[in-house]
Amino acid sequence: MSMFAGIDWGGHRHQLAIVDDDGRVLVNDRFTHDRAGVDELLTTLQTHQDSGPMAVAIERCDGIVVEALQANGHPVYPLSPRVSARARERYQAAHRKDDRFDAFVLADTLRHEHARWRPLARPSDTLAELRVLVRDRRRTLETQQAVEAQLRATLEAYHPAAVRLFSSIDRAITLAFVRDYPTPEAAARIGPRRMQAFLARHGYTGRVPAEALVERLRTHLLAATPGTSAGHQFSALALADHLELLNLQLKRFDAAVADVFARHPDGPIFASFPGVGPVISAALLAEIGEDRSRFPTAAVLLAEAGLAPVTLASGKVRRVRLRRACNTRLRDTFNWWAYTLKRIDQPTRLVYLAALDQGQHSHRALRGIGARWARVLWRCWQDGVPFDPTRRATT
Repeated sequence: MSMFAGIDWGGHRHQLAIVDDDGRVLVNDRFTHDRAGVDELLTTLQTHQDSGPMAVAIERCDGIVVEALQANGHPVYPLSPRVSARARERYQAAHRKDDRFDAFVLADTLRHEHARWRPLARPSDTLAELRVLVRDRRRTLETQQAVEAQLRATLEAYHPAAVRLFSSIDRAITLAFVRDYPTPEAAARIGPRRMQAFLARHGYTGRVPAEALVERLRTHLLAATPGTSAGHQFSALALADHLELLNLQLKRFDAAVADVFARHPDGPIFASFPGVGPVISAALLAEIGEDRSRFPTAAVLLAEAGLAPVTLASGKVRRVRLRRACNTRLRDTFNWWAYTLKRIDQPTRLVYLAALDQGQHSHRALRGIGARWARVLWRCWQDGVPFDPTRRATT
């Protein structure tokens, strides 16, 4: 490579800097984030490239600009903001923020370090679609959990019986009860016959009889003052509608994720493992991807997933702590997988209990389980074969 570029991206404008092999700045211009601006940015890169598409460093691994660069053949090197922040300290002692300077630092750092870095692999259309669906589903789930917590707090403030009547707040039968009986006064008129009619009307599938539900309702039938109840009633009904909409959207996300996951050629590999289910298997595939060279060894995958500890050694001090610089989405997915495995897989549960007996806390034991299965997953993924349950991991 004889030319290197750095892009300090923004929501409305992007700063592009190009340096040659000697570090001389050839371009440092600003381009707008619209069709004309992106086309002009790509034309500028093409004008100054030498023997092939120019390498570009940017503090992003996705987005329209990254996809446009890859579509035009440019090797894209995504940098962590922490790495670029440390790189700025090589050029200045004062702490200042300037788009032109940041773009130059990205380009010049790429000139020095490109031999040690790997360009971002371009995903297939199926993987790109699955990745977006999985990550957006995760954000929708977080919103659903937040709305559920708000509804719980609201009901606890004026109508706690609705919280304790059924197994969870987000169930359709609980939301229907809040709509039909939004106040303690309305719920106080419910008897066994009316409760049975309510359950039949909404298709209740639980095993608790109507008489037991009525007794549970009367036990927790507390009421606030009329003014407080009137105000909270409005909020509770609005939150119930919001939560029902989010529940419906999550079901649609699940169906879309399952459809795209079934079309990916690596889907059978991830689906063959115990305890994954449709959500975890799709999340593992979305975050690990299909580029085998990205994780040449299992240790690289463990580091990316935050399952490999970090050792701090200086003089007589030696500490081992949790790895925080990692793909947090992948780390959470492995943790959920490990939590499921220690409940349904007996050999895994024995390993988990043995770790607890050794003094490890539960989260550390779960990370150990995740690391064991991550090695097995990496091997099957590299070989392109599904998991064989007759061959158990011993490492």
